Amino acid sequence: MDKIEDALTYKVIGCAMKVHSTLGNGFQEVIYQRALAIELTKTELSFKRELEVPIFYEGEQIGTRRVDFLVADEIMVELKAQVKLEDVHLAQGLNYLVAYKLDKGLLINFGARSLEVKRLRHPKNKY
Repeated sequence: MDKIEDALTYKVIGCAMKVHSTLGNGFQEVIYQRALAIELTKTELSFKRELEVPIFYEGEQIGTRRVDFLVADEIMVELKAQVKLEDVHLAQGLNYLVAYKLDKGLLINFGARSLEVKRLRHPKNKY
């Protein structure tokens, strides 16, 4: 893994840790999304929030999906505010990596007592 990319991932996780330690659990996802945007801005990380991408099936657009954050045009960040992460949340994150043609992402759950972070890699690029 490239050291610059690794540092970028750690910065995002650090921002999420700050948000969780300040707010705790129990809020709706949008509250954590807004707080994380503030922290990312404070660390001068470039990001796009709620970036929409079309979803295709056999060449036809069948809908769109929105990822919570795309950081530095490299890392997809999907937020949850659930008691615990389920397999469906991991599948969603992996699907977003495929749809956005990205190599890695973070699935961050603010809903648990302790912050949960899952690092995701594009299914075709296991390492």
